[in-house]
Amino acid sequence: MKIPESWLRSFVDPDWSSEQLASELTMAGLEVEETSAFAPSFERIVVAEVRSVARHPQADKLSVCEVFDGTEVRQIVCGASNVAAGLRVPCALPGAVLPGGMTIAAAQLRGVASNGMLCSARELGISEDHSGLLELPGDAPIGSDIRVYLDLDDPVHLLKLTPNLAHCLSVVGVAREVAALSGAPLTMPRFAPAPVSLEECLPVRIEAADLCGRFSGRVIRGVNAHAPTPEWMTRRLEHAGQRPISALVDISNYVMLELGRPTHVFDLGKIRAPLVVRWARPDERLELLSGRTVTLDPGIGVIADGEEVESIAGIMGGERTAVTLDTTDVYLEAAFWWPDAIAGRTRQLNFVTDAAHRFERGVDPATTVAHLEYLSQLVLDICGGKAGPVDDQIVALPERRPVQLRTARASKVIGAELTDAEIGDIFTRLGLEFVHQPGSFAVTPPSYRFDLQIEEDLIEEVARIWGFERLPQRPPVAALPMLSRPEGRRSAVALKRLLVARDFQEVINYSFVDSTLDAQLSREATVRLLNPIASNLDVMRTTLLGGLIDNLRSNLNRKAARVRLFEVGRVFRKDDAVKSGPLAVSGISQPRHLAALAYGDACEEQWGLPGRGVDFFDLKGDLITLAPEEEWNFAVDTHPALHPGRSARISLRGAEIGWIGELHPALQQQLELPKPALVFEIDLEPLLAVQIPLAGELSKFPPVIRDLALVVAESVPAAEVIAAVREAALAEPVAKSVKYVKLFDEYRGKGLENKEKSLALRIWMQDTDRTLDESQVTQAMQAIVTRLTAGLGARLR
Repeated sequence: MKIPESWLRSFVDPDWSSEQLASELTMAGLEVEETSAFAPSFERIVVAEVRSVARHPQADKLSVCEVFDGTEVRQIVCGASNVAAGLRVPCALPGAVLPGGMTIAAAQLRGVASNGMLCSARELGISEDHSGLLELPGDAPIGSDIRVYLDLDDPVHLLKLTPNLAHCLSVVGVAREVAALSGAPLTMPRFAPAPVSLEECLPVRIEAADLCGRFSGRVIRGVNAHAPTPEWMTRRLEHAGQRPISALVDISNYVMLELGRPTHVFDLGKIRAPLVVRWARPDERLELLSGRTVTLDPGIGVIADGEEVESIAGIMGGERTAVTLDTTDVYLEAAFWWPDAIAGRTRQLNFVTDAAHRFERGVDPATTVAHLEYLSQLVLDICGGKAGPVDDQIVALPERRPVQLRTARASKVIGAELTDAEIGDIFTRLGLEFVHQPGSFAVTPPSYRFDLQIEEDLIEEVARIWGFERLPQRPPVAALPMLSRPEGRRSAVALKRLLVARDFQEVINYSFVDSTLDAQLSREATVRLLNPIASNLDVMRTTLLGGLIDNLRSNLNRKAARVRLFEVGRVFRKDDAVKSGPLAVSGISQPRHLAALAYGDACEEQWGLPGRGVDFFDLKGDLITLAPEEEWNFAVDTHPALHPGRSARISLRGAEIGWIGELHPALQQQLELPKPALVFEIDLEPLLAVQIPLAGELSKFPPVIRDLALVVAESVPAAEVIAAVREAALAEPVAKSVKYVKLFDEYRGKGLENKEKSLALRIWMQDTDRTLDESQVTQAMQAIVTRLTAGLGARLR
């Protein structure tokens, strides 16, 4: 909502600058999004009078004018259709710079000299009207600065109001707040009764008390709809962002902006009495003032006459009874519509109006008659006519119950010690009636405050006026419990949950295993038991894989087709370097390991996916969910228990921690497994360390995604290529915007030489300061390709 400062200061004029006024309003909850002059900056434009007009000798649509600017008579060529002798208009002198940036200079137009330009409203930046010159009143002082004459430097404050501040949706409402904040005297508009010259009343019947609680109306006959809107009213409307239309419409809009009271002016001659306020009937239709025709339903309130609907209650009037320049008799309406009866209807109808915006939040029901008198007096003063008596029907009004506020409670919520005197002073400045007892107040909300319903509402009012900026700055006080473990470390349970989420099941096996199978699966020296409990449990395990394989065979014997298992446990190895711990004397280390096994189909059998056996990359995908992807590295290597060419050594943050791969075919045949099993086993301890999260700036700019196809030697791992791209992002300034790198395709075959492969990478680039343009992206990609070519011998495919 736009509030012209000059209009606001006509009611309350504190000793504040525009900047301080905007700051005080914002701190009081009425956020001022922007403060700017009504018109954009320009200079050297004055009030001038057209002395004579002649046709241009070389152009039918141009006129040659003699214009007096207060100091001299100058010749100006003008193309406006409304230019005429005696007209006073804005004149841009040579050297003037218009809001659009155009500089005015002496020029030849079709062979005729022109020394300046006569301006329309749009050329001054004050409206979109460019149908002709901006016509000024006949008493406008010639030669005066147009900015001063039209008050174009008037600061206009753009307010962003929350729904609970419905009482501030008017100039008077904001003035009440400024008076409460500053202590400056408030001058309210006078609502003197308009003289009554007629005895006529239009019959009105209210059939829906849950729609309309109060309806006030008045007949005025003999108005002059052609009467011009006064210049002072037009100026205020324009400064508030309203386009002047006609006197009757402008007066209604003016009352809404000044008092927050939407009203409606009907053409009395088009109404077929009586008016009926009711809910719409199914499939009723109405052509609105906007020209749109809507279909109504019983949830929408209407004002109808004896034959059809004439207006949507509290939202918009109908076209049939709208006032025109031919209107001579009018009916003025000011009503109280229940907020619940208006709320949501504009969304249902898919349009928004200023009236509905106010009524759905609540408009003062006590002042319909006073505001109608104000509206009537403006109509009589500007358009003339004779007024009938006010017809005021009251059906049901909101009940205003006292709301209790406790001083101690207010002090606790606000966080500052307040006295009864301070709170009472604030209520008085806000115009709130109250009954005071020591330590408490019973406040009766005024009729225009729909937001004051509970104690917290009153506390908010106290805090707003007392001043949020005065709140003491105290550090927050909270319990600081000791963590069970350092923040940079997680428990094994957290890893187990991640694997369970990947469809694995946990098993727990004996630490005693068969020495023959353990020797086939591990390279480590075993710890033999002196007194084994069974002949096939004769050593302490050096790997967890033996137990998982036994679990697999047991499940296969029971017709399980798909098995996914994991175990977390200790392994036992001879280690002469062990000098401490429970088994230090024996020289045995007991590191904790994590191992997993996957067998059978990659997914549960279902109709949506074709059956596919689990492979190396499926298990690798499960493993890398346990830590950030960029921290892993997989290097092709051989292990006696794993398939040559389908096994890899695992590194985490640069340290080797285990193996992954498919069981060796010879071992698979020995164990009588129908299908290959995929396994991994890693040290648990490195996985328990996690990086502490660090806050980083989120970019609000869109990412740029580029694909890069590179040909490299078969021996170059994809991980090495990705690492090289990340290194380039760190080393090359132009590539610092690279955020993510993904391998999405690998190709070997036709079109490539022997022992070559093509890797397709997807690279995300994003900057936190700006949107990347094409040249920056091209430079970054070129820097990456150059580094890959130099370091890995890669080439673009």
